[in-house]
Amino acid sequence: MLIAKKLSSQRQRKDPFIIIILSVVIASILVVYPLSYGIAGWRPLFMLLITLFWVLCQPTWCGVWFAFSMGLFTDLLLDAPLGMNALSYVVLAFLTRYFIRERRVLTFSNLWVIVSLAVIAHLVFTLLAQTMFGINFSLTRHWQPLVASILSWPILYYLLKKWRI
Repeated sequence: MLIAKKLSSQRQRKDPFIIIILSVVIASILVVYPLSYGIAGWRPLFMLLITLFWVLCQPTWCGVWFAFSMGLFTDLLLDAPLGMNALSYVVLAFLTRYFIRERRVLTFSNLWVIVSLAVIAHLVFTLLAQTMFGINFSLTRHWQPLVASILSWPILYYLLKKWRI
């Protein structure tokens, strides 16, 4: 009886729906919050990091459709060409889920490497897409969010790891 009660309380506590919505709202505020020009270049890719966290750590709740909706939301927030971030997020979500399908235990260091590679892949995809659209893409300007995103992943992970499966 005591074990069943403990298991049911753990299931109720692990329900991440409200935290998913709250993290998306906070990330969207952090994406559009006005910063000075010198600091704005160091802004991490919060929406991508949140998307990757939920896709990797809550695969039953968040999948490719979640990544697609987050990408469209990011496109609207950043006034990017509609579908550019959505396509990137969907491809990254699919590839990360595909390559980790055999791994049931994802340690912090495994997740950090996966997220780092995904952020690099996202920036390369953004480079290619913006070059095709004829938008000026400065490669020297995009190393700052790369470094900031990779370094901010541990903070995001430790804030949200309670709701990880």
